[in-house]
Amino acid sequence: MCTYYGDSFLPAQLDSIDRQSYPNIELWVSDDGGDSGTQEILRDFQVYFRPRNMRVLRGPGKGFVANFMSQLMNPAIDAEYFALSDQDDVWEKDKVAVAIDALSSVPDEKPAVYCSRTRLIDESGNDIGYSPLFSKQPSFRNALIQSIAGGNTMVLNRSARDMLIAANQSEVVCHDWWIYLLITGAGGTVIYDSNSKIGYRQHGRNLIGSGGGWVDRVKRGLMLMADRHRQWNRVNLKALSQTRALLTEENCRLCDEMAALGQKGWVGRLAFIRRAGLYRQTRLGTVSLYIAALFNKL
Repeated sequence: MCTYYGDSFLPAQLDSIDRQSYPNIELWVSDDGGDSGTQEILRDFQVYFRPRNMRVLRGPGKGFVANFMSQLMNPAIDAEYFALSDQDDVWEKDKVAVAIDALSSVPDEKPAVYCSRTRLIDESGNDIGYSPLFSKQPSFRNALIQSIAGGNTMVLNRSARDMLIAANQSEVVCHDWWIYLLITGAGGTVIYDSNSKIGYRQHGRNLIGSGGGWVDRVKRGLMLMADRHRQWNRVNLKALSQTRALLTEENCRLCDEMAALGQKGWVGRLAFIRRAGLYRQTRLGTVSLYIAALFNKL
């Protein structure tokens, strides 16, 4: 878990983790804010958590992505499975158990990640909807274009976590997108659960929102047409180029072609998207992908 001035909703999330049906949970918290309210909540909770199976660290102070990456690559955190947690959500009682049950079907030596849809709640914890439901198979050809799920839904097996450490990348767009890229790029398994196991709280201090609704879809389409998404792709491709040894040969070639896409004419760009089979999770999203390629915005 990573925290940053989280006193408003942190107690509810900590309680939901403590109530998990899965019996063996160790909680590591990296606090980036250092405010007295959050620190006091964490100290109080340490007294009675499962029992006292909780560590609190000082975060790097470089934003939420750097904070999560520091946790993911911390060799002192040792387990069979690794779940990521925001500070302001609420986990359903079987959240961890369901994820581990799904991951247990994957051979231990194969990197695997569980992720899911999210149930949206307001500041008072009332249900207000769901994140978009994705039906297309998770893959590297999708990961090159978009992230499929929030990090707050993700659970990694040991092989996936070891791969993140081996990749040793800290300059990434977002930790959850990087996990999706790296694990699929290496030929690992990503399990997407259409059932939500968390209440994803929506409030004014959210760093990243739900991504649901037509307004958000239009915003994503506009980002594809702006330089922002192209800049994200460059950051991702740079990180992937530095971890080529972990990727499959086919995905290395795909990265090379993607990196050279801007040098092609519009016909070549559109032909590449189709030939490579790149896609977004929705039909409208894939249409916006082709439009972005047409105008050289990838």
